[in-house]
Amino acid sequence: MTPTSVDRTRPGAGRLARARRGSEPYAFILPTAVLLTVLMIVPIVMVIGYSFTNNVITNKHPQLVGLQNYLEVLGDPVFHTAVINTTVFTVGSVAAHLVLGLAFAMLLNTPLLGRFTKALFRTVYILPWLFTAAVIAVLWRLLLSPNGVINYLLDSSGIAGGQIEWLSNPSLALGSVTFINIWAGYPFFMISLLAGLQGIPQDLYEAATVDGANGIQKFFSVTIPQLRPIIISMLLLDLIWTSQQFALIWMTTGGGPINVTEMLSTYTYKLAFSRYEFALASTSAVLVLALSMVLAIFYVRHQRARD
Repeated sequence: MTPTSVDRTRPGAGRLARARRGSEPYAFILPTAVLLTVLMIVPIVMVIGYSFTNNVITNKHPQLVGLQNYLEVLGDPVFHTAVINTTVFTVGSVAAHLVLGLAFAMLLNTPLLGRFTKALFRTVYILPWLFTAAVIAVLWRLLLSPNGVINYLLDSSGIAGGQIEWLSNPSLALGSVTFINIWAGYPFFMISLLAGLQGIPQDLYEAATVDGANGIQKFFSVTIPQLRPIIISMLLLDLIWTSQQFALIWMTTGGGPINVTEMLSTYTYKLAFSRYEFALASTSAVLVLALSMVLAIFYVRHQRARD
């Protein structure tokens, strides 16, 4: 009898082997689970704890203050401004991302364009997605400066004259940063929707043609229903990402002038690193986290329903 056969006949050997096989998947995910716990779960728990104390980090002996920080943040007029600006910035950006992304995706999917033309347009349209937030901010600050290219073109064409302060004018700053974010984010929608369009069976369009549908009717009865799961998923993801936009705002306007581009992200950052009110900053961060969790729940539920 071989040693192997002896091991198999020992009491509990089969049970131990099954336990080892059952624990293998958990061993593979253990490093990732530990990393997520250390880098995400622990900091989140700490920030939530900070939001219920008085000023931490700068105070050696912080004390629990209950909901006082939440009442102070929710009663801050600057927080109200940040909420309104974030809503306008997010809704405007996401809506434009969808419209532009779908329009360009349909343009690149049409058989009317040649292969070379499609390749050229794809390269041009995807360029904004290749740049980092720092590059985009520096690029558009140069373009929108009073002596920049945009003002030169507007003045040369007679559309507008003078040196327009696009990022310093309180009436133009929010629209300007929203436009920059739209320009930087539409390729995400374009690529995803283009993949969805290429996956729609041509039989559906042929059947609609037989039924006498025109181009607009095909768009609303075939294209949009087939793309609806992709559109909903991307809208929810873009809402989460755009509502937390920080780098682009900070490196273009810094939340100014006079808070007209103040977002929840920049408001939280200033509380922590300009005013050193870390407890209030933690409170604001928890409120942003709660908003993101609501959107994330809708996204997960949609993905489960889709599967």
